[in-house]
Amino acid sequence: MFDYAIKENTLAGKTILITGAGAGIGKQAALTYAKLGATVILLGKTVSKLESVYDEILALNLPEPAIIPLDLKGATKQNYIDMSATIANQFGKLDGALLNASTLGELTPFTQIHEQIFDDVMKVNVTAQYLLAQALIPTLQLADHASLVFTSSGVGNKGRAYWGPYSISKFATEGMMQVIADEYENSTLRVNAINPGATNTGMRASAYPAEDKDKLATPADIMPLYVYLMSDDSLSVNGQTIKAQ
Repeated sequence: MFDYAIKENTLAGKTILITGAGAGIGKQAALTYAKLGATVILLGKTVSKLESVYDEILALNLPEPAIIPLDLKGATKQNYIDMSATIANQFGKLDGALLNASTLGELTPFTQIHEQIFDDVMKVNVTAQYLLAQALIPTLQLADHASLVFTSSGVGNKGRAYWGPYSISKFATEGMMQVIADEYENSTLRVNAINPGATNTGMRASAYPAEDKDKLATPADIMPLYVYLMSDDSLSVNGQTIKAQ
């Protein structure tokens, strides 16, 4: 595991957006960031899941979060622009954005990839990430120091048989991260990506249904890297894809 030592209140005063915040790694990141003092903005497509995370944070007497119900597959460019403007108006800035939400699609031979599955994966994993980042950057630049974090995968830098759409989308994600990082190299915005590795999540279970979940890292296990990249300790880190395990 990444051995960053998390310090209490290390994210105090920060406002951080998390996509896919209703379950898995996104939920754990939201809870962890809130426990470290951040005000978190929970974005996801299932309102009931977001409300559950919201209630859990409030029950711990942590900073009150915000909820943004949004389906990345159906959202438009204007949805993201309006969302970013609302964040700027309500919070004055955005210190961090964890673009965690992804869809797996289907594991299938390349010649049998269905066009609709391919389009859906690209829409959620690539187009939505591009539109989100484009809309959020002006609000991130309102912060003294801001961190934009994409989510990659082990199949995002080396293709793997049967993982076609997902693998291709993560190659694109890493490329997008590098482009933005290079453009903002000498600014207050740093841009990186996390490869979470094999983690006990719903997506992992759908890809490897027979796997022994007890041998996998939990979302909590990999949080040190997620905290590090949102903390001021990572101000000099830019354009990197870092493994959480």
